[in-house]
Amino acid sequence: MLGRTVGDQMLAQGAGIVFAGVQSALDSADVRVGNLECTLTDRSTSEHKTYTLQAPPEAARALSLGKFDVVSLANNHAMDYGYVGLQDTQSYLSQYNIATVGAGANSAAAHMPVLLERNGLRLAFLAYVDVPVEMDGFDAHDWIATASRPGIAWADPAQITSDVTAAKQKADVVIVFLHGGWENRTPISPDQSAEAHAAIDAGASLVIGAHSHLLQQTEMYHGGLIAYSLGNFVFDNYRGISNATIILRVVLTRQGVHSYDYIPVLIENGLPVLTSIDSARGIETLVAPLTP
Repeated sequence: MLGRTVGDQMLAQGAGIVFAGVQSALDSADVRVGNLECTLTDRSTSEHKTYTLQAPPEAARALSLGKFDVVSLANNHAMDYGYVGLQDTQSYLSQYNIATVGAGANSAAAHMPVLLERNGLRLAFLAYVDVPVEMDGFDAHDWIATASRPGIAWADPAQITSDVTAAKQKADVVIVFLHGGWENRTPISPDQSAEAHAAIDAGASLVIGAHSHLLQQTEMYHGGLIAYSLGNFVFDNYRGISNATIILRVVLTRQGVHSYDYIPVLIENGLPVLTSIDSARGIETLVAPLTP
């Protein structure tokens, strides 16, 4: 989330400030991906909901300096400023060759995989959202993309199965973003589990989750890795354990997940900074694998 006080810091001190505290870790990766939970636009008309997250267009440069390759827009803030805001976001990111997945001009675009190749390995990315109705009555179902309407890709297990199966024909490894579950709670919801399992059963190797604003546990399932929520990363207005997070590192081969580990991070003034396990307020416990 690159708006509010984070956007103010970025405009005052330059786009490089956003990921400066973790840049050395990001530099070591072949591919960098994340969830972009805001709209990059300078438009003033927002949707009727309590929390609308807007970041200045300069945020696209911050992501470029962080060397991000792919960001998911399948979340409950991608269209906070309507479809024109979504278009702005995609346009600003495309100027820096940052691919977006999980939202678009229609259902075909929202469900279209992003395809990348690194070191001879073909990667496909898909993204979906499934969040409860918000306290103010906003229902993200209203944003579901259709054949004739722009929007986001919804996390229907049958659709996930179909999309992953098709993507697997084009790539060696399929990675799925899932934006779902309960906010500010660590338990994994039944829907989160069902959707992540559907992705792995269809051939995905890795599922990366978001939305809870807290770290949730990992699970090795049928040879695939599920990280149910990576919590916050760049995000202001949170206190305590919500500011303990990680950079997940995964080694992929044609056979899927070879190995994984993580780098502990603390969020200070909304910005991520590398830390150590000993000072990370229980990160090691939070991301412990689920017991089979």
